[in-house]
Amino acid sequence: MNYLVTFLEGLISFISPCILPLIPVYVMYFAGNGIESKKSKAILNAVGFVLGFTIFFILLGVFASAVGSFLIEYKTALNIVTGAIVVLFGLNYIGLIKISALNSNSKLKTEIKPNNFLKSILFGAVFSIGWTPCTGAFLGSALMMASQQSKWFEGMTLLLAYSLGLGIPFIISAVLIDSLKNAFNFIKRYYRAINIVCGLFLIFVGILMMAGIFSKIALFLN
Repeated sequence: MNYLVTFLEGLISFISPCILPLIPVYVMYFAGNGIESKKSKAILNAVGFVLGFTIFFILLGVFASAVGSFLIEYKTALNIVTGAIVVLFGLNYIGLIKISALNSNSKLKTEIKPNNFLKSILFGAVFSIGWTPCTGAFLGSALMMASQQSKWFEGMTLLLAYSLGLGIPFIISAVLIDSLKNAFNFIKRYYRAINIVCGLFLIFVGILMMAGIFSKIALFLN
């Protein structure tokens, strides 16, 4: 269940207001020379880009899990604190409170041009840092969940699930960019309603974390 939740958080991050509108721009950038470029090149560079931010997020997951493992004797307190933080993320997403660090739309500027697979990996790793304020609520929730794990491998795989949730629709967009224009427009039209639903999802996850339910599920599955 933990992995399903972080995967869903990755999917929801994809439709955040400062990522989704830029997907067509990114895909054309990957293609290199606009509409005349081969789609295969855009897809390959998109895969490299996803791999780049996946590596960065996995390292964050390992770090969060390592920190959490030192606090294992304070498991109940850790559950309450991390769950409460996720609830705050949800309240911010809905708009009931404002956390400026999570509402920044600034992007990290870079001169890296992903005209090949290796550069695309570096491009993804660098831009994952600039994306952090944008995806902060759901990325933060995934990291809070990783911090509750007793093994670094579990934290790593949780953030891998998050990265897959964010990365898979990214790659699909590179394959079907023309066919997905209507879907993008629909999501942008109903951003407010989508944000409320996503915020409620975060609040629900945070409450379950505070109650220690996710920890119990992890122990049961092990």
